[in-house]
Amino acid sequence: MRKALFLFLSLVILGQWAFAQAPKYSNEFLSIGVGARGLAMSKAQVASINDVTAAYWNPAGLVGLNSDLQVAGQHAEYFAGIANYDYIGLASKIDSSSALGFSFIRFGVDDIPNTTDLIDQNGRVNYDRITSFSAADYAFLVSYAKQMGVKGLSLGGNAKIIYRQIGDMAKAWGFGLDVGAQYKRGNWQFGATGRDITSTFNSWSFDLTERTIEVFESTGNEIPQNGLEITLPKLSLGAARSFNIKDRVGILVELNADITTDGKRNVLVSGDPFSVDPNLGIEIDYMGIFFLRGGFGNVQRIKAEIGNYNEYTFQPNIGIGVNIKETLSIDYALTDIGDQSVALYSNVFSLRLAINKKSG
Repeated sequence: MRKALFLFLSLVILGQWAFAQAPKYSNEFLSIGVGARGLAMSKAQVASINDVTAAYWNPAGLVGLNSDLQVAGQHAEYFAGIANYDYIGLASKIDSSSALGFSFIRFGVDDIPNTTDLIDQNGRVNYDRITSFSAADYAFLVSYAKQMGVKGLSLGGNAKIIYRQIGDMAKAWGFGLDVGAQYKRGNWQFGATGRDITSTFNSWSFDLTERTIEVFESTGNEIPQNGLEITLPKLSLGAARSFNIKDRVGILVELNADITTDGKRNVLVSGDPFSVDPNLGIEIDYMGIFFLRGGFGNVQRIKAEIGNYNEYTFQPNIGIGVNIKETLSIDYALTDIGDQSVALYSNVFSLRLAINKKSG
């Protein structure tokens, strides 16, 4: 039943994607995040990230790899198991001052019943005519990072290819660029990531059957036409500070701010065209082996039943991690995809494997 609802939603969404415009939350599946560490810390990763997942959070952080090769993977389920989110990352050092990374992300709903042909030409209900399809978004990222001549400064960038598909009815191809920078000085770390810096354009094409067109017309939806969907730039800024306690316990605190350019959003600082969404993350580690993490983000205003907005809410996240002999890292996060009105928290696990070349 729940997946059947996605059929109707998919048809409605098709109509919304049909025109060359810059809607809010375009390519939003790329805003979910990768790695349980980052999700547990409420996405506050821009300044401190230094492993394979840096290709997503801030490509400049790839120069901080502490191994020759790192491989990471994640599987998560959202909306009570309806949607699946998968991530695979690979990063390797090129030399002592540069690194290269590859990432794959998929967010999709599978086995959605297609009931548009349920009734045959004679007006009879025929359940054998029910088929299924998937609505899925894919992203492929190629990342490069370089340590610059200024001590503590690194720069990086992503080239990303986006493919989005709704069964046989619609598909889109897109291309975008991200840039990132990190600067480390003592116990302080600073970072900036510019996503979709030149804007990302998804070119949509539609292949609708006569029956699907009839469904659009009967439900009052506009029949979609081939067109462009534009994702406007977003800037993420971050600052982090690490502390050592009794040589065995360390604390990392990071504050990030996501600045969007697509108009007013329901975030802490809402404006047009710029809105600012802050995130705070904390990580406590014991001997670099055991980690306890938490974070706060997704600050929103709640509208009263009568009157104006009068309350603020936020989304808490927590998680733990373990680093086994600096080779295998297992991380866990209890987090929500971001819809506080539903509050469907998910258990997210991710793995990271570090591989070093054998010395001669």
